[in-house]
Amino acid sequence: MRATAYDVHRLTPPHRDRAVDALRAFAILGVVLGHWLVTALVADTGDSPRRTLHTASSLQHMPYLAPISWAFQTLAVFFLVGGHVATSGYVSARARGTTYGQWLRARLSRLFKPVAAVLALWTVAAVALLLAGADLGTVRTLVKLALSPLWFLLVFAALTAATPLLTRLSPLWPLAVVLHVDLLRFGLGAPSWLGWLNLPAGWLVPYTLGAAWTRGELGSRRAGWILLTGGTAATVGLVAWAGYPASMVGVPGAAVSNLNPPTLAAVTFGLAQCGLALLLRARLRRAMRRPLAWAAVALVNLSAMTVFLWHQTALMGTTATGLLAGRLPGLHTVPDGAGWVLARLAWLPVFALVLTVCWVAFRGYEQGHRRAGRRSSRVVRVHRQGSSAAPGRPPHA
Repeated sequence: MRATAYDVHRLTPPHRDRAVDALRAFAILGVVLGHWLVTALVADTGDSPRRTLHTASSLQHMPYLAPISWAFQTLAVFFLVGGHVATSGYVSARARGTTYGQWLRARLSRLFKPVAAVLALWTVAAVALLLAGADLGTVRTLVKLALSPLWFLLVFAALTAATPLLTRLSPLWPLAVVLHVDLLRFGLGAPSWLGWLNLPAGWLVPYTLGAAWTRGELGSRRAGWILLTGGTAATVGLVAWAGYPASMVGVPGAAVSNLNPPTLAAVTFGLAQCGLALLLRARLRRAMRRPLAWAAVALVNLSAMTVFLWHQTALMGTTATGLLAGRLPGLHTVPDGAGWVLARLAWLPVFALVLTVCWVAFRGYEQGHRRAGRRSSRVVRVHRQGSSAAPGRPPHA
């Protein structure tokens, strides 16, 4: 493993900004761990041999665990990095003579090619479960959880497609939209459906911050500190005095969700996260000089979509298999106490093992696209006989 790590370190293009890859890896793993820690599939307590499952959240029964959502709701960082990579990649693609259509097809195929495997497997699984007599509500719950990551991909794909229009857009414009939508919804009694305008606008804020990063406007530490302190102060004020929930993810039964759709509190919290990410860039670059650390980050980046798309399946596969042994604590029980938290922590390595199995089985759907002759830069340079990496290519093109 150490020798492989040194090979990965040696073959990485010198111009690559490893801090960007580290931030993306941390964002993906934050979402995965967050879901594993707060999502529960509770089995009924009846005597029927055919148990039913329904979703529950540890944040619903233990609201004092809201800080978990502060640590693991990392989507703003992913959109920050995504905006930076997409805008810099588009600029460099245009400089090479690549058309917008060619660039967009390459981007979207990288996003959606792994989705085909998820949709195919869960279509077969849902039909098989129904034919075997499984409860319809249970099947609906499982399919909804398995496909829930797709909302993120749809939003990210839409922003990616609009990248040429967003390269110069100030983050203040989508932030103003979110502010006014929330004022209308919560202050003036406007219809709740108006909040869905915040779905694109809310994630546009970190995405356009990424574009500002590409333009060199966020290079100073002062910019990072302004985002961190300003975003933190605004979020604290909104939660303490404006009635926004403390949890930065949705909680079943709550009157307001900060994430579905995004609220002003979620956006200001994302600004704080983006500020912290920008402040950590130099330290991450130094840390990524260590071959073992960089190899781990490179592995996550090479399989980011596979990990993201299959982590809920790993949770559900473990839960369904565990039912054969009965109603297990931390897996099928109501998440309502410290005992459940300790039991769930013990299950995390099992989830990770099942996710590794999914990764081995389905990574080809993601990495096959990378081997199909993409001209964009790779995490690790691949040497082929008679060819070499193109010189002077911008990082993350």
